[in-house]
Amino acid sequence: MTATQPRPSRIGSTAGRTRKHATALLLAGSLLALAGCSDSDADASPPKSSPTQTADSSPSPSSTADAEEAAVLAAYNHSWDAQIEAYAKASSTGTDLKKYTTLRALSDVESDLEAMRKAGQVTTGKPAIHPKEPKVSDGQIPKATLRDCVDTTNWTLIEKASKKKVPLPSERLTKYVSTATLEKWGTKWMVTELTAQDQAC
Repeated sequence: MTATQPRPSRIGSTAGRTRKHATALLLAGSLLALAGCSDSDADASPPKSSPTQTADSSPSPSSTADAEEAAVLAAYNHSWDAQIEAYAKASSTGTDLKKYTTLRALSDVESDLEAMRKAGQVTTGKPAIHPKEPKVSDGQIPKATLRDCVDTTNWTLIEKASKKKVPLPSERLTKYVSTATLEKWGTKWMVTELTAQDQAC
């Protein structure tokens, strides 16, 4: 059977394929390239951010920034956890992907999962991620960006029936740079874009 090659932001990166998501989804290895997805609820305009607090009750700028950075990292990590769970069964059903990742960003993940189902493949193990401190910017819709080093050494694509490892190109990157963009929709951060770089880390 021909191997389904996961996207670069997934089980290893191969040259020339960039993923505009997040999905980031943030996962599996050499199928990437983000497209839009229209759904009735998730990629409608995000809710406006809540009004700022009064001077008497507002926390200090440094503590607010630290809290937002922590929230960004938590959303990013949760998005990855959900992606790993989805790739392990070639389905996003029953995962928290939509909770932490916009449907627009999930389009590539769903494409990967569909290809894996058709090929009878799933993943085993999990990648190691090492996200750096995010940069958070204010605005009507606050945004954040972060850089990560994704290590897919112990994340393996296998045949679901036989449990045999699927051969992947030897030249693919198993440790690569990935960048993520998140937006704050109401009170929660959502991964809106993940880009796997053709760059080792």
